Amino acid sequence: MTVLARDIMTPSVKAVPASWTMDRLARFLTENEITGSPVVDDHGDIVGIATLKDIAEFRWSSDRKPRAWARLTPEEQKEVRRLRMAILEEMTRLPVEVRDIMTPQVFSVDESTPVRDIADIMMGEHLHRIFVTKDKKITGIITTYDMLKLISDRSLTRRCAEGE
Repeated sequence: MTVLARDIMTPSVKAVPASWTMDRLARFLTENEITGSPVVDDHGDIVGIATLKDIAEFRWSSDRKPRAWARLTPEEQKEVRRLRMAILEEMTRLPVEVRDIMTPQVFSVDESTPVRDIADIMMGEHLHRIFVTKDKKITGIITTYDMLKLISDRSLTRRCAEGE
């Protein structure tokens, strides 16, 4: 018997509004002990996904030095630092919203999709999570943790082997 998405998915999906600030998103992810969440618009439609990686990349890109840094004179480097600090100071006055850092691409599979197909999609697209749908409505999420259940749960492992 083939193992399907509905057999391993986590049925509760915690979505966040696109209008939340990045800091509120970070607190939400930490409090819920998750690394990513779907992002919804004002109508409740999923418009993207926001993860801890998105937060880290935003913070990192605002701190990193430009590629041409080594070619700048010490005076030019000082001026770049001064300008960057002025820009960052202005940025902190306006909160960064989830819509500004989210990934607008959403991957999903139907509840009846075999887990082998899900693994192929996740590996091919380098995904750590994929949404599960039924009649175009999100009913769950499968994460890399859920995929590990296939190995740790002997009955699921057997079903996967027999389903080939």
